[in-house]
Amino acid sequence: MTDSGRILAAGVDARELRLEVRFLQRAPDLVQEALSARELLDALTREGAALVVLGTRLPDLPLVETIQEIRRGSASRRVSILVMIPASEPPGTEGVVLGAGANAALRRPLDRFVLESWVAKLVDVASRVRARIPVHVQVVGTNPDGTGVHFYGLSRNLSVHGMLLASPVRIDAEDLDLELDLPEAEGRVRVLGRIAREAPEVGWPYVGYGIEFLFLPDAAQRVIDRMVRRESPAEPARSLWAPGAIQSTVRKDEWIFEITEPARTESGFLVEIRRAAREGWRPGRASPFYVVEGPSPEAALQTARDFVQRHG
Repeated sequence: MTDSGRILAAGVDARELRLEVRFLQRAPDLVQEALSARELLDALTREGAALVVLGTRLPDLPLVETIQEIRRGSASRRVSILVMIPASEPPGTEGVVLGAGANAALRRPLDRFVLESWVAKLVDVASRVRARIPVHVQVVGTNPDGTGVHFYGLSRNLSVHGMLLASPVRIDAEDLDLELDLPEAEGRVRVLGRIAREAPEVGWPYVGYGIEFLFLPDAAQRVIDRMVRRESPAEPARSLWAPGAIQSTVRKDEWIFEITEPARTESGFLVEIRRAAREGWRPGRASPFYVVEGPSPEAALQTARDFVQRHG
């Protein structure tokens, strides 16, 4: 297995993780459980991963030391880290693990949607913003609730993270099994998606929806990546609001934080915070640390700065 979408868990029950995150129910093999911190670190070195999910009680290493070991490893320093914190842990635990290098810390009990959203985001932090290309391909959708209701629609644009769907009917569902008929040798690919928003820019007689992909098989990702690379225009020089460009750099104690320019998403604006040790830091070489969102570019940047001041 490649590290594309792979999740390693330690100190948490991988079976519970599969049950709580719906797209993992359809791809349970994406999650692998390590029985100790050392086993986790060895697996990261050998095979890599997109996301590490940690509990607070590991049998062989303290949690903070485990996070620091991951960040020190040349093969693992860019992996996303999510820490699940039991309600019994003392206040302030979130700040401690974030300071050690975790991307996010979630305290139980928490809403299932919150966990699922964070897992989906952190699986691919470094490449969250991908180009979309205009396409007109047939889409067959099925509500996975067992009713077997199908609909036939069109995709208006496409990326490895989602698409704009033009549906001939209103969809009363949250998750959708989708089959895309792509103009490639592979032909039809199947994905699991969620309706993220209604899309009024899709005109009559269709009903428009912004679809977020919850699970995209490796074969489908390769096909869409190839289409995007082929169809996307050459990237222009970065402008003031270019996603991924460094908007500002903040020094705090022994760390340098890089705050990226806001990138537009379907729900607002996304800013990534990257971090590197001050000693040896080079611009653009910091590792992913956290991701924040806001309703406007200014709000997202202010949220990022506030986060650095609180947790940096």
